[in-house]
Amino acid sequence: MRMRNYRENNRLDAPETGKMINGQALGSVAKLRYGACSMSFNGCEVIAVCNALTYANIPRDIREIAAYMEKYRVFIGIFGCSVYRIGKTLSHFGVENQTVSIGQAGDAFIMSSWTGRPLFSSIHTVFCIRENGRIKVYNRYNSCGEARFYDSPVDIFSDRMPLRVYNILSE
Repeated sequence: MRMRNYRENNRLDAPETGKMINGQALGSVAKLRYGACSMSFNGCEVIAVCNALTYANIPRDIREIAAYMEKYRVFIGIFGCSVYRIGKTLSHFGVENQTVSIGQAGDAFIMSSWTGRPLFSSIHTVFCIRENGRIKVYNRYNSCGEARFYDSPVDIFSDRMPLRVYNILSE
């Protein structure tokens, strides 16, 4: 499935490398494949890593990132990528990172959380940057084409505790 998706994705248009991605159900990113689905359904972890690499000034084509992350897909990719492997992916692409608690979220971080009731809802993963005293969140919703701002990391997922937070240490 990994190589088939990679070949198929290379036949499709992809978001411009080096530009932040918002709205996984919008534009060219929506049609790209990850696991058994399109990224509009399950690509948030791939998008968060892509955005983190752009932030760290080592942008990579999202199709290359997806091909690497396919080995960490959950249930043939229907449930996206294992959020516990995002740090390993960041390291593979040259981004220093550290797993931290929500209270230790730094100037740039990736955060994953349940969207509703744990185990009975989906997980969503976002890339965040502290900017002018607020937190700018990329790909907060799959149909929103712009970044959203929040006052604290806790506000991003409406007081739901995150499953994982990765500080981005290199820029």
